[in-house]
Amino acid sequence: MNRSAPILSPSQVSQYIKGFMDQDRLLSGLLVRGELSNYKMYPSGHHYFSLKDREGSLRCVMFRGDAASLRFRPENGMQVIAAGRVTVFPRDGQYQLYCTRLTSEGVGDLYLAFEQLKEKLAREGLFDPQHKKPIPAFPGTIALITSPAGAAVRDMVRILRARWPMSRVKILPVRVQGAGSAEEIAAAITWANAYSVADLIITGRGGGSMEDLWAFNEEIVARAIYASDIPVISAVGHEPDVTISDFVADLRASTPSNAAELAVPDRLELAGSLRSLGERLEGGIAQKLTNSRRVLNRLAASRAMTEPGAYFKDKRLLLDYQSRRLTHGLERSVSGQRERLGRLSAALDALSPLKVLGRGYSIALKESGGVISSVKDAGPGENFTLQVSDGRLDCTVIKSR
Repeated sequence: MNRSAPILSPSQVSQYIKGFMDQDRLLSGLLVRGELSNYKMYPSGHHYFSLKDREGSLRCVMFRGDAASLRFRPENGMQVIAAGRVTVFPRDGQYQLYCTRLTSEGVGDLYLAFEQLKEKLAREGLFDPQHKKPIPAFPGTIALITSPAGAAVRDMVRILRARWPMSRVKILPVRVQGAGSAEEIAAAITWANAYSVADLIITGRGGGSMEDLWAFNEEIVARAIYASDIPVISAVGHEPDVTISDFVADLRASTPSNAAELAVPDRLELAGSLRSLGERLEGGIAQKLTNSRRVLNRLAASRAMTEPGAYFKDKRLLLDYQSRRLTHGLERSVSGQRERLGRLSAALDALSPLKVLGRGYSIALKESGGVISSVKDAGPGENFTLQVSDGRLDCTVIKSR
C-alpha cells in the first residue's frame, strides 16, 4: 500500500471523476445514436431511459424543462439521436448522459438543422417583435406566393372573395416542395417588393411531412421575408406545424385558410358593425336632440324670454340705487371737507400777523419788502414803511440806538 497516497471517501472520488469528465470537451457536447430501452416518465416530469446498441448501453436522463420541447412521443425500440453531456452522478458513482434534445432517427437530421437555424436567426434578431410590420386593415391587392395547383390556393382565393371582394388577388406561382423551391419562394417575395405589386403577401402551402414543408425552413426564405417591405403572412401546413417562416413573418396563420381570414375583414361582419354603429349614432343624435329641446324649453320659459324689458327695469332700479348712494356719499364727503376747511381757516387766522396788528402792534418793512427786525437792518436816513392795522406810514430813520 502506498502510504503517501491521499485517503478519499467514495463521494470525493465521484466528485473528482465528475470534475474530470466535465472538463472534457467531447463529453460536454455529444450526439449519441441508439435504441430506446427502459423508457420511463416520472410524475416529476423527468424522463429516464437507456440508449443501447449490439455491444452496450448508456444510461440517460432528460429533465422536465428539456422534455417539454419533445415533438414526438418516445417509445421503447425507437431509433433516436440524443444530444447532451456525459458526467458522473455523485450519489451512486455512475456516469450517464444528461440529454437536452431527443430526435427520431427518421427526422433527426432535419430537426437538428431546424433548431440550429432557428437559434442562429434568433441571435441575429430576425424574430424580434419590434421588426414586425402591421397587417393593413383593408389591403387593396394581395399577392399569394404558393403553388398554383394546390388546394391551399383555391381555399384562399375562395375565402378572400367571399369575405372581401374589393381586394384584388394576384397569384405568384412557385414550387413549394423539392429542390429549388426555396429559391423560387424567396425570389417571388423579392420580386413582389421590387415592383410593389401588392399591399400584403401570403406565402405558404398545405399540410405535409417535415420534409414536404422544408422549403419554408430554408434560410434564404427566412431572410427574404425579413427583408420584405410588404407585410407577410406565413401560412404553412396545419396548426401543429411550425416553420422558420412562421417566426420571421409579420403574422403567422395556422393554415392557408386561416391566413385568408386574417388578411381581410368579413364584409358581412363589417356591414353588421356599421349598422350597429349607425343605430348607436342615431340613438345618440336623438338623445342629443331631446336634451337640447329640454334646454330650449327651459330657456323659452325663463323671465328673460317671457319679459324681455324686465332686465332693463332691474338695471334701471339698480342704477337709481347706485346714484343715490353716490350722491349721499359725495354730500357726506363735501360736508366733512367743509368742516375741516373751517377748522383749518380758524387756526390759520389765529396765527395771522394781521391779528397782531389789530392788537396795536405794527411791522416795519424795508423798501425792498423785507422785515426790519434789528437796528442793524436800517441806518440813519434810510426810508422804510410802517405797517399798522388800518394802513401804512412812510418813515425815515433819524437815529438808531
